[in-house]
Amino acid sequence: MAPLESERPSDVAVRWGHEDGSGEIGLISSVSEPFCGDCVRARISADGRLFTCLFASGGHDLRALIHDTNGGDLTAAIAAIWQRRSDRYSELRSEETSALPRIEMSYIGG
Repeated sequence: MAPLESERPSDVAVRWGHEDGSGEIGLISSVSEPFCGDCVRARISADGRLFTCLFASGGHDLRALIHDTNGGDLTAAIAAIWQRRSDRYSELRSEETSALPRIEMSYIGG
């Protein structure tokens, strides 16, 4: 295996490729090497909640915005939610944060 370069600054996996080019693996170490400050990932659940962190204890209800606004307003609302986000679970991980409820990753596609 040989180390591979990141493709984008927001990549979180450390990637290793087979010497013969037949494939690669990637390791995400969100606990030992948190990437919260560079995170560009958000997920929307099937019931219309926006999650700004895989370890979130709750999401933002987008259903009313979807029904009551046009595309531009929805984009602005999501941008505002993202800019206000303060979740830094992996960077702040401690005994206090480990007790917080979290959304199951399978629920939000993690």
